[in-house]
Amino acid sequence: MHVQTLLAMTTLVTVLMAGGGARAVAAGANYQPLVGQEGKDVIWVPNPAAMVEKMLDMAAVTAQDFVIDLGSGDGRNVIGAAGRGARARGVEFNPELVEHSRRRAAAAGVGGRVEFVEGDMFAADVSEASVLALFLLPDNLRKLMPKFVDMKPGSRIVSNTYEIPGWPSDKSETVRGDCAAFCIVFLYVVPAKVAGVWRTVDGDITFEQDYQRLSGSYVYNGITLPIENARMNGTEIRFAVNGVEYSGRVDGDVMQGEAKGRRTVAWRATRVRTQ
Repeated sequence: MHVQTLLAMTTLVTVLMAGGGARAVAAGANYQPLVGQEGKDVIWVPNPAAMVEKMLDMAAVTAQDFVIDLGSGDGRNVIGAAGRGARARGVEFNPELVEHSRRRAAAAGVGGRVEFVEGDMFAADVSEASVLALFLLPDNLRKLMPKFVDMKPGSRIVSNTYEIPGWPSDKSETVRGDCAAFCIVFLYVVPAKVAGVWRTVDGDITFEQDYQRLSGSYVYNGITLPIENARMNGTEIRFAVNGVEYSGRVDGDVMQGEAKGRRTVAWRATRVRTQ
């Protein structure tokens, strides 16, 4: 699928360039962007309406969210999020697209819940976002990785077509119907950072972390036991030790929850060392 979508983009750009290159039509209030027009880091290929809705559905966007789109183009992801009651911001390098997006938001009646700013997506602050809705190339996503992993745990990232390099998605879905290219959405839930040593009343747990995947060991009353089936989902943690299923929630340097074995008991651990 990735090869097909990349070929589709290449074909699209080739056709546009054969006609003399993609250029935006007119200026000011009459400005209309053209599919394939060049940008600073990517060409502009808009999300179909069905893709916008699928991305927002997978991110479970509600009125409590703050959605950011990096490289927001004509603003359709931002406007779609605002239509669900969310606050939203688009970061776009092209000033004409920024003004065009503002006009589209006003026409859609959501101008009061959105903002469009002119800027470089690699310099943008995403710390306030609970959702990122993106349509960027793998190299762009790779460069943005430090921002992604530092987002608040539980934040959601949805990416059209392209996976974040090295980070396995939590979920993927395909847009059905008449979607011909750029039809897959990947969902990532930013995990809490738990790598290190955590102390319980019975011993120390050592976690090694690869995004949402965990491994490690539990030194339980002096006996070292492997951690199995360990995984993060935002701030939620699950793992098994010697047949006992642990589930809980991470809050800073404390994690606590229930351990289910022959009986169910509460458990709690505090961080004593970060890896």
